Amino acid sequence: MFLTYNDLANLFPKVIGIKDPHLLFHTVTTNSNMQQYRGVFIPIGEESGELKTAIENGAVAVLWQEGKEIPRYTPNHFPIFLTNDLLKGLKDMMELYIEKISKNHLVKKDGTNFLFSNDIILKENDATYDIALKLEKIREIKQLQDGKEGAK
Repeated sequence: MFLTYNDLANLFPKVIGIKDPHLLFHTVTTNSNMQQYRGVFIPIGEESGELKTAIENGAVAVLWQEGKEIPRYTPNHFPIFLTNDLLKGLKDMMELYIEKISKNHLVKKDGTNFLFSNDIILKENDATYDIALKLEKIREIKQLQDGKEGAK
């Protein structure tokens, strides 16, 4: 089971580029240097790399920070899903995916792969890449960030 264009368009209604309900996403990553066949790239922080590199490595869409300038080299047809919070957007995508595979009682055999090597998300070098564990880490990071912003 894959995340689809429609799944992301429902989560992020502000979309630029082609609208393709048949588009399936095989990967989601925050690292532009990773091979990401039919991937959604999410540039969380400077260490994520450049959108151009992600496209060269197979990204076919991006979750982009609303208000941030979109690079001129981005193809016109390239789907750009806009959000005010990239980390929350990633968390929402993961929760949706877990819900999809749980609802259909599927064992994740052929489906969207979430690829992480980002210190912001992982915080330490875990031996596992289980999506549920990563989602929990993202929740913890988000709570810490929300606490810091509330203190300002």
